[in-house]
Amino acid sequence: MNPLDSSYTRWTFAVLAHIALVVAWYLFVEIGQVPKFVMPSPQATLDALMNPNYSWWTNIAVTGTEIFGGYLLALVVGVLLALVFTWSRTLEALCLPLLVTLNMIPKVALGPLIIVWFKYGVFPNTLMAFSIAVFPILLTTARGLREIEPELLDLVKSLRGSRWQVFAKIQLPGALPYIFSGMKVGSILAVAGAIVGEFLGSDKGLGYLMLQVQVTLDTPAMFMAVILITIIGMLLYGLVLLHERLLVVRDARVA
Repeated sequence: MNPLDSSYTRWTFAVLAHIALVVAWYLFVEIGQVPKFVMPSPQATLDALMNPNYSWWTNIAVTGTEIFGGYLLALVVGVLLALVFTWSRTLEALCLPLLVTLNMIPKVALGPLIIVWFKYGVFPNTLMAFSIAVFPILLTTARGLREIEPELLDLVKSLRGSRWQVFAKIQLPGALPYIFSGMKVGSILAVAGAIVGEFLGSDKGLGYLMLQVQVTLDTPAMFMAVILITIIGMLLYGLVLLHERLLVVRDARVA
């Protein structure tokens, strides 16, 4: 057995890599005497959290709501559309090319239109996160639902199993690895979508805060905003990994 296959070992290496990054950051700034407005030290970045004018908790809550809301909406819509497409090849042939075309539209170009339609706020930025995250979830889920052995599906149908029973008992468990693959990609894209939405037009959130502190060259606050956005994204990605481990690994052991 490869020692790197141990979950504990992988987590240890991950933590050590992050610690090494922070140490390298500190040494680069201190030894290189880099100006604070170019790259702040880790301590100066942490000190930026003490500035009450930036309303950190409010902005974290807004950005987190946009990311998680857009992602959950993308997950529900993506899985449901994939299921419908597996039930109706005609509907898939009609709608999927249209969805591919819509997905090719640069989301930055959609931003001003979404602002015109829905004004500023959490909802339009949630839509931006949704629009970027939904397509990989849809494609990977649809592929996973099709990968089920036809003989197994025919057996369930011969036993007069309903469509829902076929989906819940056969298709969904078999498609879980594909679904989680799309979910992991979607979690990364949802973060990008929400921040792009805040850059284009918003009055709250960590992306909006970054634009505000850029004017005053408060680089430590910018770094802290980036770190907080990263932490939110890591939390979402970690939750996906946790559910994948609980569901996919458990199903594999049962099998």
